[in-house]
Amino acid sequence: MLQGGTLQRSVLPSGLRVITERLSGSRSALVGMWVAVGSRDEPTAVAGAAHYLEHLLFKGTARRSAVAIAQEIDAVGGELNAFTTKEHTCYYAHVLDSDLELAVDLVCDVLGDALLDPSDVDLERGVVLEEIAMRDDDPEDLVHDEFCAALFGSHPLGRPVLGTEESITGMSREALHRFYRRRYTPERMVLTVTGNVTHGAVLAAVARSFGHHLTGCAKPVHPRRGRAKVTDRRALALCPDSSEQAHLMLGVQAIDRHDDRRYVLGVLNAVLGGGMSSRLFQQVREQRGLAYSVYSAVDCYADIGSLSIYAGCSPGRLGEVAVVIGDVLADLARDGLSDTELVRGKGQLRGGLVLGLEDAPSWMTRIGTAELNHGEHRTVEHELRRIDTVTAEQVGELARELLRRPITTAVVGPYAHAEDLPDEIAELIA
Repeated sequence: MLQGGTLQRSVLPSGLRVITERLSGSRSALVGMWVAVGSRDEPTAVAGAAHYLEHLLFKGTARRSAVAIAQEIDAVGGELNAFTTKEHTCYYAHVLDSDLELAVDLVCDVLGDALLDPSDVDLERGVVLEEIAMRDDDPEDLVHDEFCAALFGSHPLGRPVLGTEESITGMSREALHRFYRRRYTPERMVLTVTGNVTHGAVLAAVARSFGHHLTGCAKPVHPRRGRAKVTDRRALALCPDSSEQAHLMLGVQAIDRHDDRRYVLGVLNAVLGGGMSSRLFQQVREQRGLAYSVYSAVDCYADIGSLSIYAGCSPGRLGEVAVVIGDVLADLARDGLSDTELVRGKGQLRGGLVLGLEDAPSWMTRIGTAELNHGEHRTVEHELRRIDTVTAEQVGELARELLRRPITTAVVGPYAHAEDLPDEIAELIA
């Protein structure tokens, strides 16, 4: 099992934050450059730009071609990749500890000196459009995007991370380049390195690889805060699809990540649909066999959040599934949870937290998101204590508050019009 050591943090004059944690028992180094830029930061004209850049930054820099980048990481058996979310992006390299300097150099090179050659922009445009098409062919992914669009309306969180076919098709190289140079700046970046590493070695590698970008003077950007105002939520989003199943996602607006009740929400989610013993799994799948996949999920952003439920079933059973889900929500809002469920829900959170830190990528992600989202780093022991303080009364109170809010529903399936949906969907929304 990996054991975290002392976390060390340096803030360079340019605003770049460098954070390291040595993991005992590790023989690798995981380097991640986090940028406080996600799909919610994109003007409508360049919706999908952050994800588009995820493709382009690996296509070549002032010092390396795309082939050279691939050959250098393959030569050491490493991994070089990236991901984009609604609120941040991360570019990372995982290598043997002896190849730390190469990993830092590769990550800093693609983040700081990508060329965005016009021919590559056109080439990757087709790849991103194919990715959007793949999303449209995956009903579970599609219903999630449709749900977010309905729940958050015109708020930037309602946009898909991939952008749209129209925005990607119309995005010019110049617009992408402006977005890249204005947003991907040191004061928005956090370099996290975990594994068999020392803080001094990482700082030295950063100075060699990224020093020409660190000449300015700036303060790091503060974690996002605020209170989102969503005035155009839709009750129903229907996406006709010729799939064999009906895919249902429904939920409510919930609390943001700065709300101390997020631990309470975690327990509520675990009891509702977070595992095999959850109410939804037992009622929908185990006792009635209405769906193979059914679960609930929580997303907490800087200024708002969501509590959602997904179920995939045959179209003929969609109405019955909606009734069962509605009954589960009503029961939980009315009666709260039992002491047994509280113990089980807290245990699920504790296990998920600790077992999730069994590998270096999880440690790197924990450090990066903590810095960007909260500007502080809490120990695992602190998080476990906070989970332990959750009471059944707190969960019941939050359930009453959230589960009685207006419900947003998204459906992907063989329905041409809303009138074709079973009446139980309308009743659930009402």
